[in-house]
Amino acid sequence: MADLDIAESGGGHKKGPGVKKAKKLSTKVDMTPMVDLGFLLITFFIFTTTMSQPTAMDLIMPKDTEKQEEQTKVKESGALTIMMGKADGVYYYEGLDPTKIQVSSYKAIRDVILNKKKNTKPEDLVIIIKPDNDATYKNVVDILDEMTISEIKKYAMVPVTPDEYKLIQATEVANGIQ
Repeated sequence: MADLDIAESGGGHKKGPGVKKAKKLSTKVDMTPMVDLGFLLITFFIFTTTMSQPTAMDLIMPKDTEKQEEQTKVKESGALTIMMGKADGVYYYEGLDPTKIQVSSYKAIRDVILNKKKNTKPEDLVIIIKPDNDATYKNVVDILDEMTISEIKKYAMVPVTPDEYKLIQATEVANGIQ
């Protein structure tokens, strides 16, 4: 650990009669045990720390089927379709008629979802999410977050049909979005 070495001075000159020269003491601290303890603590903290787990959203996917009669059907009264376009545009329509398209924002879409949830039986409510080619990944994640916040149990993500894409583009042009 720590040693005290007594070094005797050899044959020096005395400053006066009967005066002894003081002994010089040198201290030396052995750092090896402290380094060992440091590595032991580092190893302990590495092994006991839980690594952050990646978070993922649980999705229940239906089986892929080629037959039209085996596909999942949606009641028109319980359907709400949300489409996303460029410049953070959100478009929605209730039922299955895309000609009744309305424009919203990401802040106001929650009210639309909650209103539809309040006015529809829980077993009939299905929200259809349709991002088009101009929607960003952030927009899709925002809508999926809205589904979680609004506690929507059934929703589906499907591609935009060509007719709906034309309606979105026409609405964007009418609103001055380039």
